[in-house]
Amino acid sequence: MTASISLRTFGLGITTAVLTLAGVAYVAANNSMSVNVVERATTDKVIDLGDKNDSTGDILTFANELFDEGNGTKIGDDSGWCIRIVPGKSWECVATVTLADGQISAGGPFLDGKDSVWSVTGGTGKYAATRGEMQLHSRNAEGSEFDFRFRLTE
Repeated sequence: MTASISLRTFGLGITTAVLTLAGVAYVAANNSMSVNVVERATTDKVIDLGDKNDSTGDILTFANELFDEGNGTKIGDDSGWCIRIVPGKSWECVATVTLADGQISAGGPFLDGKDSVWSVTGGTGKYAATRGEMQLHSRNAEGSEFDFRFRLTE
């Protein structure tokens, strides 16, 4: 979007399983998992609805391809929209990430030039009972690639 695995340490006797499926990194332990993907922001479009240029109320729409953590293999898509809240500083967004084993819905702030954290509100398939958060990190100054780092629990 234009503008922006770690293993947990557990007590004795708890097993951590690390799997790689369809190029998405998963960490499963104590009903938690991590999913890390890269968005290539190629379809982003800002609709100027308020005052001319960047203003409160503008809308940003997107429907982009998602790639594995290494940014090499396409593994899914996302789609969503954002409303400009503070010009030059922040958008408020809602998005759906679609992977082979289900969808993840999330929403939160998209900060100009800064990382942000979104709430995961649910999903389908493998992610039907999940909640958690998504860290949003820009991979470059152009804002053309983003890391989506999901930390999910059931």
